[in-house]
Amino acid sequence: MTDETSILGQPYATQLSTQSYGSKPRIEGVQIVDLPLFSDEGGDFAEIVRMAPDGMLEALPGFRPAQISYSYLEPGTIKAWHLHLRQEDLWFVPPRDRLLVGLLDARWGSATFETRMRLVLGAGRARLLLIPRGVAHGAANLSGVGVHLIYLTTNTFNPDDPDERRLPYDLLGADFWQNRPG
Repeated sequence: MTDETSILGQPYATQLSTQSYGSKPRIEGVQIVDLPLFSDEGGDFAEIVRMAPDGMLEALPGFRPAQISYSYLEPGTIKAWHLHLRQEDLWFVPPRDRLLVGLLDARWGSATFETRMRLVLGAGRARLLLIPRGVAHGAANLSGVGVHLIYLTTNTFNPDDPDERRLPYDLLGADFWQNRPG
């Protein structure tokens, strides 16, 4: 035992671990944009997107939305894995909600091929998440209440030729979508 752990009795000293608070793996092209969230006694306000005169987003030059969509996830819902070959997604979860998001770089030749990311959107913060084409993504609502997801895409949805490919939800193990105790 080290001097630090000498105050602990067995079996606790041998079972110690330290949670990581350092940087997490990043996938090439994935961007997270922190948005100002203004709160007062009456509630919250966040500007989700601001358009430049050319139709691009000011916060993400080069991203030109073609469609804005809304999704609602019931408690316990897992929506995974899917990816797009022709479009980028930009996700926003309202700060009062909480959504676990998973990302997997499935792009052959990418510098971050097979890198995985887990992050939480909402949870008191206003953020945008840019998901490049070829990055598999999904979400799990681990809370006891419904969660709202607003997302922008660079292409419009065509039900006759959907740009949405599926991978098994448990591709990285079913436990990928569970709360991690600790």
